[in-house]
Amino acid sequence: MGTHEAERRLRDRLAEVEARIAAQRRTVEGIVESSRDANGDDEHDPEGATLAWERQQAAALADEARAERAQLLAALDRVAAGTYGVCEVCGRPIPDGRLEARPAATRCVEHAR
Repeated sequence: MGTHEAERRLRDRLAEVEARIAAQRRTVEGIVESSRDANGDDEHDPEGATLAWERQQAAALADEARAERAQLLAALDRVAAGTYGVCEVCGRPIPDGRLEARPAATRCVEHAR
């Protein structure tokens, strides 16, 4: 995979992740707003437990998306440095198929285990 193609794919994926982060932010804001209208005692309010669970799920998804964003930004740094697609363990090229599946991969299949 060429440098320009790799950078384009990474930027496209980054845009998708940024959109997911924004959507999760809106979801969390909606849950927080809903919880303001609910009884403040989550333990005894039938809706409270559901809202707390939804808030935790949304926060976990947002955390995953932020971690992926950090990995993609690091991959873009590797593109700029000329080290994108090179296994950080053995120095051999990471197969294109792996980079297509996991654009931010830092290790070849053998060393990813």
